[in-house]
Amino acid sequence: MITPYNILRHELIGLEVEIVKSRNPSMIGIKGRIIDESRNTLVIEKENGQEVIIPKDIAVFRFKLPTCRVDVDGRLLIGRPEDRLKRKIKELYSY
Repeated sequence: MITPYNILRHELIGLEVEIVKSRNPSMIGIKGRIIDESRNTLVIEKENGQEVIIPKDIAVFRFKLPTCRVDVDGRLLIGRPEDRLKRKIKELYSY
């Protein structure tokens, strides 16, 4: 089960997400469902069906989990999903 403690090692596709901070102000407030993930980007499908490609390194994402919401710095998500399993997480992300 996905929790705030294992979200960095979990599959992100299918999760509801909202951008709460970004270096690009026009991206703040974009929300929808993650439909694809690459090494450096997330593809979000908005409620109107439009797909938006968001670079991971410039945004803070708020994921909606079954029990809560959790904010994750996109810099921690950089890399292929299978590579994130192997990487040790630094103290940048404290719970």
